[in-house]
Amino acid sequence: MSTWELLASGFSVVFQPTMFLMVVLAIVLGTIFGALPGVSATMAVALGLTFTYTMEPIPAIVFLVAIYCSSITGGSITAILFKIPGVPSSAPTTFDGYPMAQKGQAGKALGVALFCSAVGGLFSALCMFLLSRPLTNAALAFGPSDLFAVTFMGLSILTCLDSDHVLTTIISGLLGLLLACIGQDKMYAVQRLTFGSRQLLAGVEMIPVLIGLFAVTEVLKQTNKKDFLNPEDGIGGGKVNTKMPNLKEMWSLKWVMLRCSIVGTIVGILPGAGATIASFLCYTMENKISRHPERFGTGIIEGVAASETANNAATGGAMVPLLSLGIPGGNAAAVMMSALVLKGVQLGPLLLVNQPTYLSATFASMIVANILMVIVAIGIAKIFAQILSVPYAYLGPIILMLALIGSYANQLSMADVQIMVIAGVVGLIVKACHFNSAAMVLGLVLGSMCEANFSRAYTMCRGSFATMFFRPIAGPIMIFCIIMLVTPILMPAIRKRKAAKKAA
Repeated sequence: MSTWELLASGFSVVFQPTMFLMVVLAIVLGTIFGALPGVSATMAVALGLTFTYTMEPIPAIVFLVAIYCSSITGGSITAILFKIPGVPSSAPTTFDGYPMAQKGQAGKALGVALFCSAVGGLFSALCMFLLSRPLTNAALAFGPSDLFAVTFMGLSILTCLDSDHVLTTIISGLLGLLLACIGQDKMYAVQRLTFGSRQLLAGVEMIPVLIGLFAVTEVLKQTNKKDFLNPEDGIGGGKVNTKMPNLKEMWSLKWVMLRCSIVGTIVGILPGAGATIASFLCYTMENKISRHPERFGTGIIEGVAASETANNAATGGAMVPLLSLGIPGGNAAAVMMSALVLKGVQLGPLLLVNQPTYLSATFASMIVANILMVIVAIGIAKIFAQILSVPYAYLGPIILMLALIGSYANQLSMADVQIMVIAGVVGLIVKACHFNSAAMVLGLVLGSMCEANFSRAYTMCRGSFATMFFRPIAGPIMIFCIIMLVTPILMPAIRKRKAAKKAA
């Protein structure tokens, strides 16, 4: 299938009347979910799963991608107006967005955020379309050893998720790997950690765990708060008129948007990294290379542009490993992967070879979503100050109801509901102990794939580790993984030695 035929097939799916209305609905839902404090992009996608159970696989991923892209953008609304990031990846937006709002430039800050979000999203969608197929063709040459190395590389990213708490992050990832071991061994049919329960023979379902860790945990945290978010607490008494940047401002941001689009897309491609790391990394990068670093944090459009371009660029990057290798680039992509696996889709290198429409439909939905979400977000920003006046004590039960429906509808099993509740309680414990829930989810998602590929490679190589890893692809990747794992341990020791020499 040629490129033009591929594009035509993707846009023909998106612009079907029923599907287009579903995409518009997804954009509205995603923007609102993203703007609501405590509702992350991953939670938005997880809650959107309830709408996809009766859909075919391709319309389902189109719908979920539209929610994903728009929820990342929606997070900038409350970040700018209330200094409350709707999604974690919008946290750096508060550094300059809220000071701009305090200066009476809330509309300008929102306009810059929406414009840069669209640019970053469109850039990453184009990169996804161009990179996924070549990466798929290269992946066809991957053996079990190479696939294990790739999935292990995703696990090695754990050391970068939280550089200030490397040990607890690694422990969280190991707990996720432990959860992935629950069930029946796929190679030898041995029961592990089932405690005699038949319901755990198939393992722990990802969807209830994701909903529990991200949705239930946040609701349990927020509903205990008695404070209200009143419209008067916002900027302009709840009335905001979004002002798009003029040509001069757009031109002044060209290099910021280009750098952050590239870096954001690359970070998004890395398994387990995601939009939050991309936004913090690009904000820090722009601060360091700026001629006026002292102005960052005082309310400048460069700070808003860096954060919002990067986190939206990560959305397209996260879809690259999902579509080409069957490895989620982030938590939201992991939820999408769960939805596709639930529908019997075999993710991996052969997906885009046998069914290239998945790539074109995802590309088309990202293009449409990144354009329409600007219009939707402008309308939502005007009324959102009134939505924020609803206390979380009322909003939380609605989210819990959707979470219960999504978990039960997964397999029509009360066991999944129980897993969701347990995961929610575990999520509270994880946060109280300063562990990393994202690392735990990464371990759960990649654990089964990592184990399956290792078992196949070990069997094929007859127990020889040298044969497994002395390969053109697996070898360099494993060396990179070892460096990633060892660096956080060695760097503090090196810094202490340098400090001791200087003191001497």
